[in-house]
Amino acid sequence: MIDSYGVTDRGLRRQLNQDRVFVSDGAVGSLPNLYIVADGMGGHNAGELASAICVRVIEDELKSLKGLAPEAALEAAIKAANMAIWQQAQTREGCKGMGTTVVACTCIGDDMLVANVGDSRAYICSDVIQQVSVDHSLVEEMVQMGGLERAKARNHPDKNIITRAVGAMSEIEVDLFRVSIEEGDTIMLCSDGMTNMVDDETIKEIINSGGTLKERAHSLVNKANDNGGRDNISVVLIVPFAEG
Repeated sequence: MIDSYGVTDRGLRRQLNQDRVFVSDGAVGSLPNLYIVADGMGGHNAGELASAICVRVIEDELKSLKGLAPEAALEAAIKAANMAIWQQAQTREGCKGMGTTVVACTCIGDDMLVANVGDSRAYICSDVIQQVSVDHSLVEEMVQMGGLERAKARNHPDKNIITRAVGAMSEIEVDLFRVSIEEGDTIMLCSDGMTNMVDDETIKEIINSGGTLKERAHSLVNKANDNGGRDNISVVLIVPFAEG
């Protein structure tokens, strides 16, 4: 049995919530379950539109795709969302340059499949917390090239500059990760409004604190707001091997 809960919050500083979450413990197309966090960007309500299009197109595409392996299906669905947002941005007034991050996950037996574009993240949390996805950001590139220490990346002034987004260009590269999951693991998908406000160790403590998934998800959001809430905050928690 799989259990999950998703929440999105405007935060304390933003007028709009441009994040979007999707949670389905049941099958979506050929995938046995599906969870998505999308963090939109763009002026006025363009970011909100981009994240909404992203989630809707991924769901619709997966329902229409038949016979593809999970990796291929998820990648194709995100690329379809990219084209849909790109086309809207070219033709709809006020939407030029809009885009969104996306992190999506499905649990298949003892594996978790993650797809991401941008800097929304996927984690596995047990006794330790492990980031599965890799940010597509200027700061992450600096860390990977050895030009910046990981400990200093968190507060770098350019940390919000992303290098890849859904809808920003006509074609997109999607990163895919397949990792093992075990009983006792909790998966978290989140936007950077969460991870910019709360460090990994505190996230782990809250996830492992007990209570329902809803209580823990809202505790994470509350902690992000307590620490400043500078951005929209989205969290999806998934227990892949929940007790019945």
